[in-house]
Amino acid sequence: MFDSLSDRLQETFRRLRGQARLTENNMSDALQEIRVALLEADVNLKVVREFIEDVKGDCIGADVIKSVTPGQQVIKIVNDRLVELMGSEESELKLASKPSVIMMVGLHGSGKTTTAGKLALRLKKEKSRVMLAAGDIYRPAAIDQLEVLGREIDVPVFADRACNNVALIARNAIERAKLEHCDVVIIDTAGRLQIDDAMVQELVHVSQTARPDEILLVGDAALGQEAVSVSEHFHKALGLTGIVLTKLDGDARGGAALSMRKVTGVPVKFIGTGEKLENLEVFHPERMASRILGMGDVVTLVERAAEKIDEEEAAKLQEKLRKSQFDFDDFLSQLRQISEMGGMESVLKLLPGGRNLAGMMANMDSKYFSHMEAIVLSMTKEERRNPDILDFPRRKRIAKGSGTSLEKVSQLIKQFAEMRKMMKKTGILGRFFNSGGGGEQNNSALINSLSGSGYSGLGLSKDEKDHRRKVEKQKKKQRAKQRKKK
Repeated sequence: MFDSLSDRLQETFRRLRGQARLTENNMSDALQEIRVALLEADVNLKVVREFIEDVKGDCIGADVIKSVTPGQQVIKIVNDRLVELMGSEESELKLASKPSVIMMVGLHGSGKTTTAGKLALRLKKEKSRVMLAAGDIYRPAAIDQLEVLGREIDVPVFADRACNNVALIARNAIERAKLEHCDVVIIDTAGRLQIDDAMVQELVHVSQTARPDEILLVGDAALGQEAVSVSEHFHKALGLTGIVLTKLDGDARGGAALSMRKVTGVPVKFIGTGEKLENLEVFHPERMASRILGMGDVVTLVERAAEKIDEEEAAKLQEKLRKSQFDFDDFLSQLRQISEMGGMESVLKLLPGGRNLAGMMANMDSKYFSHMEAIVLSMTKEERRNPDILDFPRRKRIAKGSGTSLEKVSQLIKQFAEMRKMMKKTGILGRFFNSGGGGEQNNSALINSLSGSGYSGLGLSKDEKDHRRKVEKQKKKQRAKQRKKK
């Protein structure tokens, strides 16, 4: 979602390299470019002005740390201000009563009903007994949609098709939840325009009746400049406690994420990252800032791995890597696990500097990984276990069986051999897939290994690579001088 903003900011930082100090002259152009980048991302004008003034105040005259370029110094300052803009830390749900009540509100088409289902699934995984309440009595099939979602995640849905009083439906749902010993009731409400005072007053009446612990505004990430007036209007009428941003997996410019929290003071609590019911994540401001600035989000990547990767299988893989026995069966297993984590493109985007590679992946044939899987499945068990026996006749047979070309088969075998050498040398993939059951200590080690294993240099320009080499040479010379003195 933030690809365009990220590209503009990184280009701005590249131009600052080579400067010895941050001054008004070399910062004015950079700040202007950052301003334009934020406005193009649909960040509210007032928010942009305040942000630029804050960054300018931090940057002008700031001493550049030795061995750190001005560009890197500005990245840190912009990162800190982005985190402050979106909220200093993640904000949890505050569910004090029993049953706790969560009220979902928002505009037409923002994804309230689907988000209610996603949130119910998330709370269910956290061992809460959840009930969904169908409060959208206006949209055709809205109740049916909620009931389908309820069946899919095995959560009860309270609905009263004969009643046209939403406040009464909410009250009856809470009473039913008490009888069924539910911990949380999530009330789905009808979408409305923020200028529709009558519909907003209905929400106020529901809020006064249900007395919810949380009132969450479900906002489409593509709202752009409109995000501010929408969030302000709902907050003034209802007293919002949190925001859920949806459709972050789309091509929205992302300005809503940077505007809504600043204007209302209400934290963004969750983000919707896909259409599946599992695609609801806690919003971490520092991680989102890191993604925007192209520094990746290894912590989220490790958390996804911990959820999707089987601990026993990971241990077996680690042992095979140690003994250099990684084969095509293991390769196929890892392809499928990466697919469960959102696909290779999604994984690469979370690695430092990996977004450029993810862009290259996006330009590849959409059937690329399907072809890889078909090639492996066309091999015999013996060929998967011992790739060294894959001679020309066998490759020819595999190409025919997989519906691909001999060239693609040979290319995959060559890439597999190179990958196996790299994994034996670095052990990165083994540590990654073994993070599923390794706990916090193992995850921390993995984060450090990924962050400092060369991924941070992916996608750098030639000038940047040359600059890094110069810095390394200077460091080596300094260390050599210190050794001579000793």
